[in-house]
Amino acid sequence: MGNTNFNIRKVLLGVADAVIIAVGGILANFLLQIFKFRTNYLSVTETPYVVVSIIINVVVCLVALFLCGAYNKMWRYFRLKDYISCLVGMMGGVAVSTLILALRYNVFRYVLPYTIISGTLSTVGVILFRLIFKSAFIRINNAGIMDTMVKAGEKTLIVGCGSAGKIILADIFAARNDVNNESRNLYPIGFVDDDIKKQNTSVDGVRVLGSTKDIPEICQKYGVSLIIFAIPSSTEEQQKKIIEICSKTTCKIKIVPYLSKILFDNETNKLELLHQAKEIRIEDLLGRDPVTFDKTAIAKLVKGKVCMVTGGGGSIGSELVRQIAKYSPKEIIIIDIYENNAYDIQQELLIEYEDKINLKTIIASVRDYERMEQIFSECRPDLVWHAAAHKHVPLMETVPCEAVKNNIFGTYNVASLAQKYGVKKFVMISTDKAVNPTNVMGATKRCCEMIIQHMSNTTKGTEFVTTRFGNVLGSNGSVIPLFRRQIESGKPITVTHPDIIRYFMTIPEAVSLVLQAAAMAKGGEIFVLDMGAPVKITTLAENLCRLYGKVPYKDVEIRFTGLRPGEKLFEELLMDEEGLKDTKNSKLFIGNQIDVDDEKLLKGLGQLRECSNRNDDEKAVELLSELVPTFNHKTN
Repeated sequence: MGNTNFNIRKVLLGVADAVIIAVGGILANFLLQIFKFRTNYLSVTETPYVVVSIIINVVVCLVALFLCGAYNKMWRYFRLKDYISCLVGMMGGVAVSTLILALRYNVFRYVLPYTIISGTLSTVGVILFRLIFKSAFIRINNAGIMDTMVKAGEKTLIVGCGSAGKIILADIFAARNDVNNESRNLYPIGFVDDDIKKQNTSVDGVRVLGSTKDIPEICQKYGVSLIIFAIPSSTEEQQKKIIEICSKTTCKIKIVPYLSKILFDNETNKLELLHQAKEIRIEDLLGRDPVTFDKTAIAKLVKGKVCMVTGGGGSIGSELVRQIAKYSPKEIIIIDIYENNAYDIQQELLIEYEDKINLKTIIASVRDYERMEQIFSECRPDLVWHAAAHKHVPLMETVPCEAVKNNIFGTYNVASLAQKYGVKKFVMISTDKAVNPTNVMGATKRCCEMIIQHMSNTTKGTEFVTTRFGNVLGSNGSVIPLFRRQIESGKPITVTHPDIIRYFMTIPEAVSLVLQAAAMAKGGEIFVLDMGAPVKITTLAENLCRLYGKVPYKDVEIRFTGLRPGEKLFEELLMDEEGLKDTKNSKLFIGNQIDVDDEKLLKGLGQLRECSNRNDDEKAVELLSELVPTFNHKTN
């Protein structure tokens, strides 16, 4: 039935075009008659020239329009490229009909002026009819839709009255006729736009109500519950500024992803633009442009290599595996003690790459030297990324020996085996908590950094490098998943201290840093990312509340619980004596090496191993303090 209706629509539109082209021909003949532009070569006893010319012109132009796709799309969805197609079709049709008429009458003196005038009038008429039809249809249709929507619908404000905003509006109207479309209940209350020329204008009956600074007032006045951010070409700074204004309301916020050449995109993609609008992420408020990296250098490093990732099932390790897989490695070896996570990333890669990836997933603990040696001996990795670690600060405070066994000696085991089996590059993932540590976890990670530096100083053939970064949004242990669970379950958000601040980065950024560091490493470096200004955790919690459409301290309680054992108010990315050296990447720096006493380190590690084997937590903390001079343990 739908196909029949579509064919009938095509016929009706073709008839309309035929009438317009015919009228164009009549008007052209009439104009030539007025100016007495006739020729004696055309006999009055023949079929009237105007009738023959109109029939030929109509038939040829309709065929040309059909071939150019003028009837493949509903006119209410026409964009610039579709009008250009009509123009090309008409020009082609007119040119062909001119040739046919010239051959038929063997004279150009009358044919050429006639076809130029009739072709121009017909082309203008065909395109103008489509524009008028589209405008009238949308206004009539939208008027009826608006009457229905205003009675029951989610009042929506669209930020940005450009191409993306207009397509969002069209999508909202189109969704009204689709019972399966979750967007059918949206009611567009209006636009906001900072372009002065767009103020007090309207698009298909929906007005531009003000600029972005007016968003809170507009939302309150009209009872808006959803804001759709539709300025995909905005910079990170512009986006942050506008989203901060939006976050002062109680509205839910969705953001349209970046689009290129929106006017010339595939129609299907444009009609799905509303569905591509995503829930705003808290990382969109960090106020720092995403860090870019040299993919060519990473590809050169990884391609054709056997790549091992310890802790490959964790949040950082699994993203490492995902990104490594893009660069055609010879083999990827995932090492993890937790089988569920390892299985998840294994299946994800097998589904995406099928038989195009050589993947080995091994359940093993980095604590087990013999098992790890067996793996190194069999797999012979070229590159190793060591992401396996215990990293939950409060938990490690209660079991220092477990942190020592897993973090310190797990790292020592894997690094020693990398040295023994001639691994080309070994990258250890550290944390800003290793800088002047105040907790056991941070102290163990600083000790790991010292081990990697020791290995670098005493090894030829293997390049050992450390990467250090702050908190990773969305990773296991990050505050964001915790805050989300608390809000969604109706519980208070718990923040340890009102003034606590942290550096943040996204998981893809963190992993890109690790890969870039591996590509740039010469051995012994500590790579540090410029993470921008630190973020106040309280502000993060407040903004997250607003992005859920809730008022902090009113709809959601923010409860301050006090600093946990070993927790700092702020983290550091460098120790005072390290300093910074620039790299080719403006966002990536190298910390100067701090001298490590190899003899003292090895002696301390021996004592620490004996202590941890006895599970003597108190002694382990004492030995850690001796081994890491900057460790100032805070039990709060």
